[in-house]
Amino acid sequence: MKPENIQVVAALYKFVKLPDFAEKRDSLLSYCQEQGVKGTILLAQEGINGTIAGSRQAIDSILCFLRTDPRLADLESKESHAETPPFERMKVRLKPEIVTLGLPEIDPNEQVGTYVSPQEWNDLISNPEVTVIDTRNDYEVNIGTFQGAENPQTGSFREFPDYVLRHLDPTKHKKVALFCTGGIRCEKASSFMLAQGFAEVYHLKGGILKYLQEVSAEKSLWEGECFVFDERVAVSHGLEKGSSERCFSCGYAISEEDKASDKYEEGISCAYCFDSLTEEKRVRQQKKWQHYQTQVANSKNRDVSNL
Repeated sequence: MKPENIQVVAALYKFVKLPDFAEKRDSLLSYCQEQGVKGTILLAQEGINGTIAGSRQAIDSILCFLRTDPRLADLESKESHAETPPFERMKVRLKPEIVTLGLPEIDPNEQVGTYVSPQEWNDLISNPEVTVIDTRNDYEVNIGTFQGAENPQTGSFREFPDYVLRHLDPTKHKKVALFCTGGIRCEKASSFMLAQGFAEVYHLKGGILKYLQEVSAEKSLWEGECFVFDERVAVSHGLEKGSSERCFSCGYAISEEDKASDKYEEGISCAYCFDSLTEEKRVRQQKKWQHYQTQVANSKNRDVSNL
């Protein structure tokens, strides 16, 4: 693919007080649409969070547009690339939180843990006195995580506080290291843990994506791939597109090993949803899969006829 056709994928967020966040929506959406950018940006009183994709020039324009607001002047973004557009449309949504913990009193603008750079991360999590926790959801952890990290086995970020209260103790777990995909969840999680009395809480600056971008595979303590919320499904070191695919039925990321399971049937089920598949659901899923295949075939035929 020609370099000019490569999609730049930018993940961005910042916790910052935006009392006028609702007023920013329309102008931001219009500008993104004018630039041909697609993806989702969330706005809330506590800040901004989003992932967008477009041409190099378009992404630069959007970031410049956002940074004209003095409160977002130091807005950071993490970039990767995709050969095809990973999003179908552009959305700017107004939310109570830019990452939903369900506890409005937890404010990362007031207190957060200690940021740790990707270059310093290995030393931190190799320390036996440090409890390393993956703050992502179980279906994300399934395809990759850091060596020795604990999986809270949460279905959503809202469940993280309950995990902490049930399984962690400030008097026993004196040093805690948190990580997530891009840094936003672990930043908010660190704020919550500090509020619970944990004294030393660290979190990976820039998240897994920054680590995979800056730390070589040879020196890495990351195992597997990193789940991403777009059509790429997962990325590996260097932020290259991973080999994981998404189960058409349940949306879980599945590996080649998962596809070898007796419970895997393309378009119908995988090991993570097979047990909940009733005969009625199977028939319904088969129809969805057939409809999807017809749409794909029709799309290919249109492309050929336009050559």
